[in-house]
Amino acid sequence: MTELNLSDFDFQLPPELIAQHPAAVRSASRLLDGTGQLPIDRIFSDLPGLLSPGDLLVVNDTQVIKARLLGEKPTGGAVEGLVERVIPGTREVWAHLRASKSPRPGTLVRFAEAFDAEVLGRVGPEDSLFHLRFPDDPFVLLRRHGHVPLPPYITHADEAEDEARYQTLFAARPGAVAAPTASLHFDEAVLAALDARGVRRAAVTLHVGAGTFQPVRTERLAEHRMHSEWYEVGAETVAAIAATRAAGGRIVAAGTTALRALESAARGGTLLASQGETDLFITPGYDFRVVDMLVTNFHLPKSTLLMLISAFAGHPHVKALYRHAIESRYRFFSYGDAMLLARAGT
Repeated sequence: MTELNLSDFDFQLPPELIAQHPAAVRSASRLLDGTGQLPIDRIFSDLPGLLSPGDLLVVNDTQVIKARLLGEKPTGGAVEGLVERVIPGTREVWAHLRASKSPRPGTLVRFAEAFDAEVLGRVGPEDSLFHLRFPDDPFVLLRRHGHVPLPPYITHADEAEDEARYQTLFAARPGAVAAPTASLHFDEAVLAALDARGVRRAAVTLHVGAGTFQPVRTERLAEHRMHSEWYEVGAETVAAIAATRAAGGRIVAAGTTALRALESAARGGTLLASQGETDLFITPGYDFRVVDMLVTNFHLPKSTLLMLISAFAGHPHVKALYRHAIESRYRFFSYGDAMLLARAGT
């Protein structure tokens, strides 16, 4: 296979195709069926009929936290914070801070005119994050004073609609700063239709980080350093996958985050219950061990997620699907439409 470079994952997207608001009804989004050789235009509520009795849908049960904070330094200078991670069992967080001048260790940043956070230092890749200590439980303070962390390409400030719609029906475990967007299309009607169809469900957790929006900047993909995210695949889900396989069913991942969690838990060659940090970077040539089908949104140019789906369904096929989606005026990115893919060679 010829080695692919960053430029192979670039495309021109008309700005008006970047969805700024969700569809009025979750399952009324369009669904590009890319499981065959030629694309078929559908709507998301068609999904249950495209799966088979005995298939297993694996969803990500992470919950988006209100991770964006507005504040000021003691000098009065404005600070915008985005909490990337809450350190378990502590009042401490890692966060991105945007300010005219970076606050030094010991500085107290006043957020939302409500509480002070102490800057402890710098952490993360290339010290890109700030280590902060909150005066109380970070989840409680964020719930009271934070804003929905809408992606950078959504231009409006968060509204009441976003608090409900930038969250999936599966959300149960707080920790993500971006939604697992493929699951935003599922509503109660689709879930009932999946149940009636005999499609079972299981859950994994992957707390999506802000790094999901960062483009790859190295022309050679092998030189890119992947951001790290926390994941968990439990024993019940492992057992459900084994039972599905034994009965001849397929494993359908609801989104790239569910796929990355499953494939991370199978990095040793066998799917095992596990939890921890994953920096799995999936590019064409990757040997998928778990997932047979993938529900996914349309991704940013030069992004790791575009590389992942190209590895999954085949790079030429994905390029053709994206051309069709642009020509057919599909809506792109987090609040956009969805696509159904089958693993190449299945």
